[in-house]
Amino acid sequence: MMRKIIGYLLALVGLLVLAANSAVGRGYFTFLEEISSAIVVGVGMVFVILGVVVLIVMNKGGGSKWGIGQVENEVPIYHGDGKKRKIVGYKVEK
Repeated sequence: MMRKIIGYLLALVGLLVLAANSAVGRGYFTFLEEISSAIVVGVGMVFVILGVVVLIVMNKGGGSKWGIGQVENEVPIYHGDGKKRKIVGYKVEK
């Protein structure tokens, strides 16, 4: 839950920075007149992209690090006996 909030806050900060770059925003924030418009847009986009990445990557569930887990439980299918048996496939356990 906390990671989701952080992702939304980063994206919101990025959108606010982009909005501050508009003509109206530059009128309110006079210190932005000294900074190039391209730099302000770049910083805003970095925050938006970072927020989206945090929302997508960090909020995945599942068993692995990146959230790519098995949809259903699979069990191996063996061929052979004893120590010589090998896995030849997997089937979905219901």
